Amino acid sequence: MSGVYEQLTQFPIFSGISENELQELAGELSLKSFDAGNDIIREGDTGEEMYLLTEGTVDVIKKTMFGDSYVCATLDSGKHCVFGEMALIDSDVRSATVRAKTACSTLVIDKGAFDRYINAHPSTGIVLLKLISISLVRNLREENNNLELVYQALIDEIENS
Repeated sequence: MSGVYEQLTQFPIFSGISENELQELAGELSLKSFDAGNDIIREGDTGEEMYLLTEGTVDVIKKTMFGDSYVCATLDSGKHCVFGEMALIDSDVRSATVRAKTACSTLVIDKGAFDRYINAHPSTGIVLLKLISISLVRNLREENNNLELVYQALIDEIENS
């Protein structure tokens, strides 16, 4: 488990957790690998896991209201990216597809293991939930900025036609 612990120390989402509690959390994670082109999660599916990208690159893909797909983000393991974290907060459907762009390795924690862990370590649970919330808020702000750019481009196109 020490290899998993060492990998967890690289992720900012775990920065406020003590060594002992992070060691214990490491025992709750499993390793999953994906070949290039495979979907890791699918938009619309029910999700119960959060993924920590430890190796490789993934595309985050959304569908338009017309069913067309587009890549809205590319995540790289060098940035210690996390995805699927909303599944630890609620049991709603996945908001995007995440597809392995290259061969990928991930560490995975499911909602049940996460809930058991934060119930056993309430102080650490608060820190983790806060860090996950910060990540989600950051993503939401970025998407709001993207929508603003698209809206302005649409207005410009309408005014110039």
